[in-house]
Amino acid sequence: MLAALRQRNFAFLWFGQVISMIGDWVLFIALPFYVYTLTGSTLATGMMFIVETIPRLFFGSIAGVFVDRWDRKRTMFIAELSQAFVLIPLFLVHSQQWLWIVYIFAFVESTISQFFIPAKSAIIPNLVDEQHLLAANSLNSMSQELTRLVGPFLGGVLLGLLGINSVILVDAVSFLISASMIALISLPSTVARLSEQAKVTHSGAVAGISKVWHEWLGGLQLVKKQQLITAIFVVIGVAMVGEGIIEVLFTAYVKQVMHGSALVLGWLMTAQAIGGIIGSLIVVQASKVIRPTRLIPLSALIFGPLIIVIVNIPVLPIVLPLVTIIGVAAIGFFVSLLTLLQSNVDDEYRGRIFGALNTVQAIAMLFGMVLASGLGDHLGVITMLEVDAAFNILAGVLAFVMIRKVEKPAPGVELAAREGIFEADTVMP
Repeated sequence: MLAALRQRNFAFLWFGQVISMIGDWVLFIALPFYVYTLTGSTLATGMMFIVETIPRLFFGSIAGVFVDRWDRKRTMFIAELSQAFVLIPLFLVHSQQWLWIVYIFAFVESTISQFFIPAKSAIIPNLVDEQHLLAANSLNSMSQELTRLVGPFLGGVLLGLLGINSVILVDAVSFLISASMIALISLPSTVARLSEQAKVTHSGAVAGISKVWHEWLGGLQLVKKQQLITAIFVVIGVAMVGEGIIEVLFTAYVKQVMHGSALVLGWLMTAQAIGGIIGSLIVVQASKVIRPTRLIPLSALIFGPLIIVIVNIPVLPIVLPLVTIIGVAAIGFFVSLLTLLQSNVDDEYRGRIFGALNTVQAIAMLFGMVLASGLGDHLGVITMLEVDAAFNILAGVLAFVMIRKVEKPAPGVELAAREGIFEADTVMP
């Protein structure tokens, strides 16, 4: 894993993202609490999350088209600078009358993220050697869990001691630091040439809605035509339905089933984060013994049944270690899937594929949230969390059945397949 960090370009990206994610967690914890303090309304607070989800549904997939058109390093750099800039209006929010600024910010910030996220996923294979790709993705997952431990605590302290303006300032500075790290990345010459070629090819067609549409369709056709990519999308989609269910009901589970307080919820979230860190450390070693095509279903088939145990034996000394194991298994599942997808999609399509994946995840999570919200009161928290477990088990079974071949097609075959896709649509220049 350290070998990936020794690669200069990835180290710059990773360090910048650690700082940026700490800032994100600081704001993520403090801003909803601040909105609720101003309004006393759960609806007003929930609206912020709803508004933030909309861009993922409508822009996530199409943003991937532009990520493939544009220089990805420049895209990430501009996105980070833009996110620092859009934080400035939040300094004006000191009463309910200015709450509309929070909603506009949530929408704009989430829209910008739709470009950054696929660009980051697409560029990582260009920053590390192929044998270190899984380690790089594991490090990214570890950074998410580490920042989850630090960021919320820091956000609460800043909001309580210095107020919301200090939180906004810290998040803005974190984006600027990340942008400076991205600026230091030096792409390999072959990737730089491809970026320049793409810029020249599309320079006269940025406003060409028809071309954008056809390129978007080309990415979706690749998902449909490549059996492995289709399988990954299906498996992640099924798993994210379960994720949507548990996000809605986990707090209710702690309060109603475990009869716990906010402190217990914090312990469980910490246990999951620790499990994620452990998982990030061991997934690289595990992949040397277990192929990703087996590690993916095995991981899902571990944390699915564990959820059933947790909801039916709600005893804290039992639940805490099991939640930690779930955190480990979740890393094995998602990191392996991400690496498999990166390794089997050509560079010129990665932006579209990861943009589409982001949209699929958002739709699946929203479906799970609707299920949990609509049926939770009627069927009960335990039953719905068992439904969540069933979705995760189903994802494991589907992964075992559908994800079979990880070998890349021969270059000529892949080229022919791509030409076939675009000849039918006549969108290649």
